[in-house]
Amino acid sequence: MEQVQLATELDLEALRINERTIAVILGGGAGTRLFPLTLKRSKPAVPLAGKYRLIDIPISNCINSGINRIFVLTQFNSASLNRHIAQTYRFDRFRTGFVSILAAEQTPSSREWFQGTADAVRRSMAHIGVFRHDYVLILSGDQLYLMDYRVMLAHHRAKRADITIATIPVRAEEAPAFGILKTDQDGIITEFYEKPPLHELAGKESPVSPEMEAQGRIYLASMGIYVFNKDVLCRLLEENPTDHDFGKQIIPKAIQRCRVVSYPFTGYWSDIGTIRSFYEANLMLAQRHPPFDMYNPQMPIYTNARMLPPAKVQSSFVQDSIIAEGSVIINSQIVNSVIGIRSVIRENATVKNVVMMGADYYPWHDPSLRDPVEGPDNPGIGEESYVEGAIIDKNVSIGRRCVIKNRDQVQEGEGPNFYIRDGIVVLPKNARIEDGTII
Repeated sequence: MEQVQLATELDLEALRINERTIAVILGGGAGTRLFPLTLKRSKPAVPLAGKYRLIDIPISNCINSGINRIFVLTQFNSASLNRHIAQTYRFDRFRTGFVSILAAEQTPSSREWFQGTADAVRRSMAHIGVFRHDYVLILSGDQLYLMDYRVMLAHHRAKRADITIATIPVRAEEAPAFGILKTDQDGIITEFYEKPPLHELAGKESPVSPEMEAQGRIYLASMGIYVFNKDVLCRLLEENPTDHDFGKQIIPKAIQRCRVVSYPFTGYWSDIGTIRSFYEANLMLAQRHPPFDMYNPQMPIYTNARMLPPAKVQSSFVQDSIIAEGSVIINSQIVNSVIGIRSVIRENATVKNVVMMGADYYPWHDPSLRDPVEGPDNPGIGEESYVEGAIIDKNVSIGRRCVIKNRDQVQEGEGPNFYIRDGIVVLPKNARIEDGTII
């Protein structure tokens, strides 16, 4: 009985914390490192794993953690993101939750775009402050991970923290790509280093578990996930009106004045900020035992329910791949690839190491009756075409007997209807690749 009572008390306390927490998801900047995937959409709206969008990850983590008041801050190419959120996240009238877009806006006090992460939150506080809350959970809209934020919030309260920063242990060779935090034995953050070079890492190690130490993961990288006490956040933003970034400006100053603690996270986490990281994260999901679990019944990933028919595969060879609903694959070879919704792959095509985002419509539907109206008439991959090492964006039409493969190992380049970024061929949304094209 005592155990049941204790569990009930803990559950009630977790519920109270959730009800006093507002989540703020940062939509990011122009997303230049993800170009051309961000040519017509914001980073959080980029498709993921054949059927989701990047924004679905932090929103799903919030919903699974019982945090139902969520703001998404955007300013670049936000139309498709707004549409996706409006179509997907509708709470019923018996719940108080919402997912609300806050776009950069002109006000009497500011006529500029968001200047950084902290500036975006500062200028949105007038809208956020309308709702009662004690904690603000700040998240990124372009990361892939599963996290129960209730545990992080409980850690925040147990440590009597003003600010809690989620950290992940990394090896020395990975550290220069991140903001590195140094902690004491109690997990209190004492120092911050913004992307320290490899030769300056000595002395920047932090206490980690024996397992992480054995793997050489002794440097704590900031994940860009923060819990702030409301009054602390407001004070820091007001007292530092010219500081526009959390990682580079607000957090380093806060370490000297506030109780800032580390929340250690050792699960899978990927910051999807480049074409290479996007490509590798998607293909990782097609592995036989991927480190990111899309099949976790306790942490489902939510997205737009499209009510599509199941995938149809006829006389084909498929190995270590994901095939999303609504796809039609005929007498083809699919290896280590992610095939998105409504993908059509025609006879004798070969697809290897490819992220194919799918289509918004089927090629056999009357163009005069379909939505959207833009895009080629025949999205998909044509007969006898060969595609390897590529990202195929939405509604791309690849003709017959095409060869798309970076045979010369070009790292950066572009041509008619294609780009090469990080050594990966990227076919942008709505591109038309004529019959017989060799890339």
